[in-house]
Amino acid sequence: MGGGLAGGLCALALKHRRPELSVTLVDREDALGGNHVWSFFDSDIAPEDRHLVNPFVVQRWVCNAVRFPKIKRTFDTAYNSMTSERFDRELRARLDPERIVAGNIINATPTTVRMAGGVQLEAAAVLDARGFTEPPRGLKCGWQKFVGQMLEVEGGHGLTVPIIMDATVDQSEGYRFVYCLPFDDRRVFVEDTYYQKDRELDQRRLSQRIADYAAAQGWHHHRIVHEETGVLPVVMSGDFDTFWPQRDTLARAGTRGGFFHPLTSYSVPEAVRFAAWLAEAMPMPGAELGSATRRRAEEIWKRTAFDRGLARMLFDAADPPHRYRIMEHFYRLPAGLIERFYAGRSTTIDRARILIGKPPASIPRAIRALRGSA
Repeated sequence: MGGGLAGGLCALALKHRRPELSVTLVDREDALGGNHVWSFFDSDIAPEDRHLVNPFVVQRWVCNAVRFPKIKRTFDTAYNSMTSERFDRELRARLDPERIVAGNIINATPTTVRMAGGVQLEAAAVLDARGFTEPPRGLKCGWQKFVGQMLEVEGGHGLTVPIIMDATVDQSEGYRFVYCLPFDDRRVFVEDTYYQKDRELDQRRLSQRIADYAAAQGWHHHRIVHEETGVLPVVMSGDFDTFWPQRDTLARAGTRGGFFHPLTSYSVPEAVRFAAWLAEAMPMPGAELGSATRRRAEEIWKRTAFDRGLARMLFDAADPPHRYRIMEHFYRLPAGLIERFYAGRSTTIDRARILIGKPPASIPRAIRALRGSA
């Protein structure tokens, strides 16, 4: 269930690795993938798994950059972007069209999916990849909120390198950055992102901030050709058994199963790893798949305890106007460490390096944040 990034990649991986299996993809929308631009670094994905995402990549840049008040830095790591339009088209070209079902899901068990209108699908195993529709139970979260717009700039925008974070913008309300992806000479995707503890997204205000940013870059004559919004969980702490009770034997994937980075809300690396794992592990009965996916999620929960501590630091170790300093400090560190952090593969030495040096926040508050419940 769920035809977004996680569910679509799982279906594709099974089609490639287990062609003998009959896989049905169920989503409430007519178009797969929703309305998104997803991105990833080359270093996020193992070479043997790149075939899963290559069909959906619409642009690749050989480097990327960040901007902060006291540091501007360019990294040699290649960066890639995928769009939901390409995702929908290419996924449909590779899957059996009769096995793509659109409709509202009412209820699901490890072996059944009940849909609106009384339709019930039966399977040897059901995988729930529907994402979150409300705050996840058992997790204490802040929120990463954004509005993204594809701008077509008259005369061109002048950017040649994607700017992953431009945090030289106003920081008075908490950590905020602008994300810029130059898809061609005229089109640039601009996303205004900020971290706060409440979920409410003021779309009109963020749209105005994008317009103000465009004006500051000299992009006075442009039109909006695409827009998307998002409110993503930034996990600070929680109880895994409440989030996913042991008695719940319905298998999960994607954000619904906690397969995303706690601080960045970054989902592509885990989605690819999960899909590759699933293709090797299947077939198995529904309840057994539920237990296996839960064990995998619990392992990730334990591995990312440090990242949840960093999320608490971002929200609690500094007052809103100074929170950007935590990320500014992070981006001074070695490129390899930064790559491993985004990929969800930080080492013990990496974690020590992140904490070494003059703290970018109040020491007592940073200690309290790190000691908080994981």
